[in-house]
Amino acid sequence: MMQNRHYAIEWQQPLSLATLMAASVAFSLGLACAVPLVAFAALGALTLDRRMGLLIIIGIVAANQILGFTVLHYPHDAATVAWTPAFLFVGIIATLTAFWTKRRCAGLHPTVTVLATFVAAFACYEGGFFLISLLTRSGLYAYAPSIILRILETNALAFAGLWLIRRIAMALRTPAVKSTAPFRPLPTTFIQD
Repeated sequence: MMQNRHYAIEWQQPLSLATLMAASVAFSLGLACAVPLVAFAALGALTLDRRMGLLIIIGIVAANQILGFTVLHYPHDAATVAWTPAFLFVGIIATLTAFWTKRRCAGLHPTVTVLATFVAAFACYEGGFFLISLLTRSGLYAYAPSIILRILETNALAFAGLWLIRRIAMALRTPAVKSTAPFRPLPTTFIQD
């Protein structure tokens, strides 16, 4: 486990957490407050411990909603305000699902673990909002296949971009190790819960 932590980017550091928050703000502003929460939930599950993963999701939702109501001028009516706890709930559930999936995929190829974690978080996120929409009778128009596909694409691109940035940062931070052995296995890049 110590070796895993040596090779993994420690997002817990204040600068790294600030970078994730800044990325969420950039996404919120660039996508008119449609922050790719699934991307952050999956990335958090793959790179943070559970506590920090949940804290970063809570922070991202808070920043997103503050931007929405202040900078992007969300309406200040009861219906709009009521979606804030729903958004937080779905973000937390997606994050917990991502952590659960990562644990269940232990021992599988890292690519399978990464993809499964993302897909599970997305399914839970969309399923959570679908259930809330059914319970509140707010309509199901947002679940047209074209809309779901657009949300999936946005989250997948955000996740891929954040994952790539993380991999580049890891490569820059990992000291070169000279080895006389003909083969050295690649280290795992996941933080263990």
